[in-house]
Amino acid sequence: MWKRVALGRPAAQFEAKPPPADPYRPDTLFDGWSTPGLTVRLASVRGDSHRFGGQPRQDDIVVAAHEPTDTVVFAVADGVSAAPQSHVGAALACRTAVTDVMRQLDEARPQIDWTRVVAGAAYQLFMRVTRGAEPTPEQKQDAQALLATTLVTGVVRRAVEGQLEVNLVHVGDSGAWMLHESRFHPLLGDGKVGTDGVFSSAVQALPWVPRQIEGTWFTVPEDGVLLIGTDGFGDPLGDGTGPVGRAMAYELGRPPREPLALAWVLDLSRETFDDDRTLLAVWPRHRLDESGGHRTATPRTGGVAG
Repeated sequence: MWKRVALGRPAAQFEAKPPPADPYRPDTLFDGWSTPGLTVRLASVRGDSHRFGGQPRQDDIVVAAHEPTDTVVFAVADGVSAAPQSHVGAALACRTAVTDVMRQLDEARPQIDWTRVVAGAAYQLFMRVTRGAEPTPEQKQDAQALLATTLVTGVVRRAVEGQLEVNLVHVGDSGAWMLHESRFHPLLGDGKVGTDGVFSSAVQALPWVPRQIEGTWFTVPEDGVLLIGTDGFGDPLGDGTGPVGRAMAYELGRPPREPLALAWVLDLSRETFDDDRTLLAVWPRHRLDESGGHRTATPRTGGVAG
């Protein structure tokens, strides 16, 4: 029997209300697969606040494999809570970004044009408001108020030496981490949304586009893990030294055999942390082969109850 993992004081138990049916947004999604060089697990779960209120999951995630280059392309978005259709904005941004990056890889470009990727994602948000016409300044403001979303998008591949090479860009406060030797190392700065509810360049949420967009390169050791997630994961994680960090370090040290396991652990119950949670984890493929029968279980210290 599956039971939510409680870390610290658990949240109250209740039956979730259904989200709006148009567009369809499942409460939880998860996926998992491997390429010749990489193993991928991903999950996105609706937070308790949205479950209780019957609101849609505002996070979204799209991950694809580019087989000719054995590259994994990803996009993770967190719709701004004050924007009524930010879940639509998150979905549009993720799908547009991944489609563009896949196309650029097909074209064998020497490097990804991240300005084109981010601007293209923003443009799709404008098109949602204008129904295909060029947006007026007023319509641009409408799109920002209605569809605002963060975005982290990038590529990851395994280098000849075995480590992971990561190239990514971000708009907003979603995050990226390297998990190595049970420690979480943030890869991106913090860009928290203000509390005044005003969407401006200070908020750093699409369809606002930064003046300068440059991909940043990171290297993850072959015994490390690349993590890309929304602040629904990052906030309870903190600096990684608390109970959530210890549990996640144990569970993500090696790839779980069953993709469902990541969704289960991600949907942990902890009082006051009720936001949507989305997480992508990428390991070198050999880590899956080494994991043998590794599964979510009860460790002697720092893990979760199975």
